[in-house]
Amino acid sequence: MQHFRQKTLAIAALALTTLATSVMAQDKPESIDIGVFTFMSGPAAAYGMPGRQGAEIMIEQINANGGIAGVPIAATFVDEAQGAEGVISEYRRLAEGKTDFMIAALSSGNCLALAPIADQLQVPTVGWNCDTHQLYKKNYDYFYRPNGNTIAEFMAYTLYFLEENPDVKRVAIINPDYSFGHDAAEIVKATLKAVKPEAEVVAELFPKLGSATYQTEISRLAAARPDVIFSNLWGGDLENFIRQAQPRGIFAQSKAVLALGETVLQRSNLPEGVIVGVLGDGWWRSPDAQKIGKAEPFAAAYKAKFGEDPVFPAVKMANAFLVMQAAYETAMKTNGGTWPTHAELVGAMEGLSMDTMTGKMRFREDNDGIVDQVVGTTTIVEGIDYPVLGNMVRYDGATLLPPLGEDRLAGSARSRRRSSTNCPIQVATSKPT
Repeated sequence: MQHFRQKTLAIAALALTTLATSVMAQDKPESIDIGVFTFMSGPAAAYGMPGRQGAEIMIEQINANGGIAGVPIAATFVDEAQGAEGVISEYRRLAEGKTDFMIAALSSGNCLALAPIADQLQVPTVGWNCDTHQLYKKNYDYFYRPNGNTIAEFMAYTLYFLEENPDVKRVAIINPDYSFGHDAAEIVKATLKAVKPEAEVVAELFPKLGSATYQTEISRLAAARPDVIFSNLWGGDLENFIRQAQPRGIFAQSKAVLALGETVLQRSNLPEGVIVGVLGDGWWRSPDAQKIGKAEPFAAAYKAKFGEDPVFPAVKMANAFLVMQAAYETAMKTNGGTWPTHAELVGAMEGLSMDTMTGKMRFREDNDGIVDQVVGTTTIVEGIDYPVLGNMVRYDGATLLPPLGEDRLAGSARSRRRSSTNCPIQVATSKPT
């Protein structure tokens, strides 16, 4: 709360000090120039390109409907594959030019690097994908994340497979060998310790990001014979793992939990019964998304242009655009209709609560978004030629995030203890259409 008051005062002071010199900035520009950061090359493009494609669809749809307050969007796309130094350099170059708003980034490492620079340069920035729970260990005024974080995500997966398999005794983990993989492993283990302490972690494997072969890890999983294999492998790594694990019977031997599995359902031959999901609530076929009504037109346009259904990175990007649009519209509603300054835009995102394409999002006082977590099990549905999420559970994101100001992993442990007697499952068994 103290940070919220300080931030509000800081933004108000900034608005006052810039008032005299920002008359021109409040005139409507010819376009809203935004920077969009994602991976467009290298292995991570398997995840990043759906994000870019989602951005292209949103720009087309918003501009076709008259832009934002009559002003069209123009985007500059930045490839995060160039590394953190290049990403920072590109962010500075765009920010010091005429760029008005940033949607950045996919990589948690790049978000950690860019958040203080967003404050330094006072550029409103939405982190469209980065998940790390470490992001808001520090306070930022100009960096918002409408996605929640790794603690809520991986707690939800663990609770799901425990609910579905209450007799689990042996768990194996295979995650990529960098902070995203190691953080997820710690969250899964901490959740098991709190909710199912008798369960044993029989293998922890961290293959190098971008590995061509997983035969060594698959052999170890086959030998360990776990009841459940948890993985947050993603992109090409996940596709390779599935392709190599399936002929060796791994998915028949053990229940698999593929946290980012929804992204590969159209490209892999996963059997029914694999636990998969999205990071957050970004499944466009969920009942909540169907009820809101924005996801199906987006998915139809996406498929018409790119020949496939959108996966959740595309939907997360689309939701980031909706947040940006809401920021402009809220700021202009508040200031009497004049074009908003950067300070007014971040002021409009303070505590913003809205329907995204796939559910409700609310910014906490630390600028982290509260969103639900969707988890399901692969199933075949008539009319869709690849497995989709069945037996879907939607977890209340607010009950999974640690309280403001707490150490994220320590805070999650306290939440997990509460969940051992009051599991925060809100909605169950939602059949996809």
